[in-house]
Amino acid sequence: MINKLIANIKRTKAPIVVGLDPMLDYVPEHVRKKAYEEYGETLEGAAEAIWQFNKTIVDAAYDLIPAVKPQIAMYEQFGTAGMKAYEKTVSYCQEKGLVVIGDIKRGDIGSTSEAYAAGHLGKVQVGSSTYAGFHEDFATLNPYMGADSVRPFMKVCREEKKGLFILVKTSNPSSGDFQDQKLKDDRCLYELVGEKVAAWGEELMGGDYSYIGAVVGATYPEQGRMLRKVMPKAFILVPGYGAQGGRGKDLVHFFNEDGLGAIVNSSRGIIAAYRQEAYESYGPENFGEASRQAVLDMVSDINGALEAVR
Repeated sequence: MINKLIANIKRTKAPIVVGLDPMLDYVPEHVRKKAYEEYGETLEGAAEAIWQFNKTIVDAAYDLIPAVKPQIAMYEQFGTAGMKAYEKTVSYCQEKGLVVIGDIKRGDIGSTSEAYAAGHLGKVQVGSSTYAGFHEDFATLNPYMGADSVRPFMKVCREEKKGLFILVKTSNPSSGDFQDQKLKDDRCLYELVGEKVAAWGEELMGGDYSYIGAVVGATYPEQGRMLRKVMPKAFILVPGYGAQGGRGKDLVHFFNEDGLGAIVNSSRGIIAAYRQEAYESYGPENFGEASRQAVLDMVSDINGALEAVR
């Protein structure tokens, strides 16, 4: 799947991923109203509004982007109805040719990790049949519990040719509470995790790049520069662009000299673009077109920064 992601990036010339993280108040009133008329002001109505919101954005931008990243918590909050909307979103994006990164941040061990891996990236046996549950192409993992939490996913990735993005240095302000703590050899904890990601990745190569990537926040460009050297064969998923302060000029060191090696995420900066001053002329009725323009502007910003350093 890493090769499909790279092919999509090369085809679109857009090293970005759209985070489909739809809070209900991001959904324009006319979309919510229509969903509530059909399903009532219920969890089912909320989930339908989320699904229709996602579909409109995907329809508006799928030809411009290589991948999407739905954040599962935004769907889980609506219970089983929300999880159905999550699976519908995954399926629809894959039908459009997009790579789907399931932002699930799982991090358990043993049979629990095996079950998560089967449910999200693999298959589950039911009698004489097998079924793929949520069938994302990649999943995000929290490695805090060590290799026991990662290897069950690696096994499934090997079987299914799927991929992982493992949290290394996250974009949130308090990430340093643990990730920046110094080890006895004066390295930071995130450096050790980066080294582990590189080592695990050597076991699952897809060509020039590994099936195992890393999450490194755009808000920490200097750490990104260093971790790029630690993990030369890992794709880096870079959250924190736009709304959290990251800009194209801050991100060039996340990429390798081949212009690959990183994919930059924007969530509300794209899906809620119509609420921003720069795109308010589109209005809520044309929120999909606003998202499309936000994608074009993001791609221009990142590619312009990359070209400036070549």
